[in-house]
Amino acid sequence: MKLGILANEGSWYWADLARAASPRGHSCVRLDFGRLAASTCSHGTNARSIPFLNPTPNDGPQSLSDFDAVIVRTMPPGSLEQVVFRMDALARLEATGTLVVNSPRSIECAVDKFLTTARLEAAGLPVPRTVTCQDSETAMQAFETLGGDVIVKPLFGAEGRGICRVSDPDLAFRTFRTLERVDAVLYLQEFIHHPGHDVRVLVLGGEIVGSIRRYSDTDFRTNVARSGRAEVHSPTPDEQRLALAASDATGTDFAGIDLLYDQSGHCFVIEVNAVPGWQAFQRTTGIDVASRFLEWVTCRCGC
Repeated sequence: MKLGILANEGSWYWADLARAASPRGHSCVRLDFGRLAASTCSHGTNARSIPFLNPTPNDGPQSLSDFDAVIVRTMPPGSLEQVVFRMDALARLEATGTLVVNSPRSIECAVDKFLTTARLEAAGLPVPRTVTCQDSETAMQAFETLGGDVIVKPLFGAEGRGICRVSDPDLAFRTFRTLERVDAVLYLQEFIHHPGHDVRVLVLGGEIVGSIRRYSDTDFRTNVARSGRAEVHSPTPDEQRLALAASDATGTDFAGIDLLYDQSGHCFVIEVNAVPGWQAFQRTTGIDVASRFLEWVTCRCGC
């Protein structure tokens, strides 16, 4: 099986997938989002758009449809035009019959916090009270409505980057005005007073791979990438139900679902990560995630 891995240069995940692929006889090629291109064949009845990629400046176009599967392991920053084109090109690749994981439409949903929260709520899942707006005046009204203690998140983001807690009205106003001036969308969630930990459940193909509980002694964010620590956790039946339902609501085949309990024991679905990291998860649980993932990909491709 030939696998294309959209990953950053030096990516640990690219290396781990290549490690797991080698004994199975699969070949892996690291691909760069920045070299993604597409052409339209407008002649004949089989007209279609074909995404291709130039791995190096000296190579000719390499069709992504030559791969049995393309695995998305990064979502690099870019302009709106670049992001839309990348997702559209992957959608066209998927339309040719190539497996793309996760699917571009599910990635579009999961990386957009507003759309994710809306989909989760529509599926009847518990989410924190949230207001998404575009101006500081509305944001200040939301600040008060949400109890004067909120988490401000970038609409697109991962690993806790760009997230801040605001509980002072003056600081809130300055924060919202700054975001408004740079044409940002303001995404505000009520702060959930929690016991100091959250739960990450890893889902693959509609099944639970495993779960960890993440702690932080110095930050309300528990991300291990931000110096949090983790321990093995056995997900309860309710946690499993919420994780699987959240993955289904966003259309993700491979996802990290973050669950957070408040002080009264009520559980909220906080996030769905469509490009989930597993380095800390694997180190903590001992589960070979890359091998499990490639087994699933092999079955999906019928190889």
